[in-house]
Amino acid sequence: MPNDRSVSQTDSFMIRRGRLILSGDVSDHVFLYIQPDFNATPTDGQFSVQLRDIYADVSFDKAKEYRVRLGQSKVPFGFVNMQSSQNRAPLERADALNSAVEGERDIGAFFYWAPAEVRERFRTLVSSGLKGSGDYGVVGLGIYSGQGLNRSDRNGDLHAVARVSYPFELPNGQIFEPGLQAYTGRFVVDTLAVTAPDGASIRPVARADGIADERVAATAVWYPKPLGFEAEWTVGRGPTLSDDFRRIESSFLQGGYIQANYLGKAGNSTLFPFVRYQWYEGGRKFARNAPASRVSEIDFGIEWSPWKDLEVAVAYTHAFHRTNTSVSPYSDAADSDRIGMQVQWSY
Repeated sequence: MPNDRSVSQTDSFMIRRGRLILSGDVSDHVFLYIQPDFNATPTDGQFSVQLRDIYADVSFDKAKEYRVRLGQSKVPFGFVNMQSSQNRAPLERADALNSAVEGERDIGAFFYWAPAEVRERFRTLVSSGLKGSGDYGVVGLGIYSGQGLNRSDRNGDLHAVARVSYPFELPNGQIFEPGLQAYTGRFVVDTLAVTAPDGASIRPVARADGIADERVAATAVWYPKPLGFEAEWTVGRGPTLSDDFRRIESSFLQGGYIQANYLGKAGNSTLFPFVRYQWYEGGRKFARNAPASRVSEIDFGIEWSPWKDLEVAVAYTHAFHRTNTSVSPYSDAADSDRIGMQVQWSY
């Protein structure tokens, strides 16, 4: 699969969801992966092309248990962030984890280690339809820009990340994967003049060299065989607009999600119903001015795959609260509803 490197890697070409994917082994020790995105929408509303992934995996041994990933790739923080859209049941990633690395990717160098048999297990968790995250090692360590996908570095201060995750196979064949991850760095916030609560038009003040940005998160995944559960929780501090809109400071944040799902099969057809509750309270650092955000939502949905290369998903979401972080005064929408539909195909 596109975001999940198996133990043996070969040349491949794929088009999926408007993304052309090119990958292949350059040698026994170097693997290249390139994924442009033809669905990117810049601020003027016009479609464009941008790079999602462009990296090289450099392996230090023939079994490829030890490798360094160099370039723009996913940051190993949050199980749900590392899942590709094809392997994730809900239509959108949970805000608490995704707000740490919106776009899921950044430019950096990441070291991954996992025994060959565990790498094969990671691959099987994806190929068998169990919604795995892919192979990002049992241990992952890295340094990266920290400013986000397709953004240039703005302060010369690198973020550092560490992750440990292991998919235990129980005697009855059930697989349980716990994980811990953390990152630290300084993030430079984009600012824009807004109307403050007292009516004044001001531009929030923020440190030019960045604001403290650090989190830890815990993951627990009980894979659906056939009933599954998934949960993640993060705490930390990050850039947040003050209540008077006059400054951006590093403030406490926390949130997470819990999800239940079921994997049902009938012949070649697969049904994957799920329910997820998510909650987040903290700054939205990638939004202009890093406004304080509050999210409390529940999702109900079902994914249907009549064949392996086609997925149809429908989801209903009830938002108890969701902050509009795009436009001041950053008010909350309460008790709102929405329905989403998605069709994915690959070949």
